[in-house]
Amino acid sequence: MDAATSWWTVGPGWGEFRSEPLPEPGDGEAAVRTLWTGISRGTESLIARGSVPTSERERMRAPFQDGDFPFPVKYGYLNVGVVETGPAALQDRTVFSLFPHQSRLVAPADALVPVPAAVPARRAVLAGAVETAVNVLWDAAPAVGDRVVIVGAGMIGCAVARLAAGIPGSDVTVVDVDPSKQAVVEGLGARFALAPEAGHEAGDVPAADVVIEASGNGAGLQYALRVAPTDGEVVVASWYGGRAVSLELGGDFHSRRLTIRSSQVGAVASSRRSHRTTRERLTLALALLEDPAFDLLLGATSSWRRLPEITAALAEGTAGELCETIDWSVR
Repeated sequence: MDAATSWWTVGPGWGEFRSEPLPEPGDGEAAVRTLWTGISRGTESLIARGSVPTSERERMRAPFQDGDFPFPVKYGYLNVGVVETGPAALQDRTVFSLFPHQSRLVAPADALVPVPAAVPARRAVLAGAVETAVNVLWDAAPAVGDRVVIVGAGMIGCAVARLAAGIPGSDVTVVDVDPSKQAVVEGLGARFALAPEAGHEAGDVPAADVVIEASGNGAGLQYALRVAPTDGEVVVASWYGGRAVSLELGGDFHSRRLTIRSSQVGAVASSRRSHRTTRERLTLALALLEDPAFDLLLGATSSWRRLPEITAALAEGTAGELCETIDWSVR
């Protein structure tokens, strides 16, 4: 088989393309030609900067990662391709896998999840974000008629908002410091509120039954505690890497008996873990992507040849907040 072209991050904000020989697929394996990969901005920014905490380097490994943190490392987990050789059930199918940024791959067939025919291949790179949103909602457990407040209008916050907006009678508000996010949030069926920040007044935020924090910064978490109901909890979907987060837990934090609880996609939410697998969760996410509204979360498209510039932007914090898609069809 032809060799694969893969992208390795080898230092803060920079990397290199490598040519890697691929074996012929064996029994139970398939050869896949990559169509698209997606940039998971939050996590891949940490990778690009070399900021994965030492304590988390094993837990943070992607399923098909090569190399070790901080560098050199071949990382990524949003890969959509077409099966060229493999089991009959997968032949010529478009599939999603948790593979890094590379042009071709040979993988176990059970690591490839078919993309529904109604889901465009480019949209399918959002499976990771939607799978995370499913897990967050399994953790937060909003019910019919609940008022859901989501702090942070990034990819995860917006994906949570779209799914939560489908709960009958729900009232979903997404809070963010950036007023330019309003059009996307409203396009997803939620209302937008401006978070308090220097230079403008805060928007109106309704009383909340469920509060989810997905802002990626400590100020967002502090604000989420402020809007949480008495005896309520804040489900934290953000991951801060090695950054310390300071919170003011005086005032009414104890008298209102608030709870802070984490949600993390590495394991199925505890409420479902005994009877749902990670593959079932991912299959559900791909089915949910039949909803065309998720196209609002897709950002720019770039040739794979621009990965050096994209990695530099991730490290500098200047990369776009939506999901940038990498086109591997360009040669």
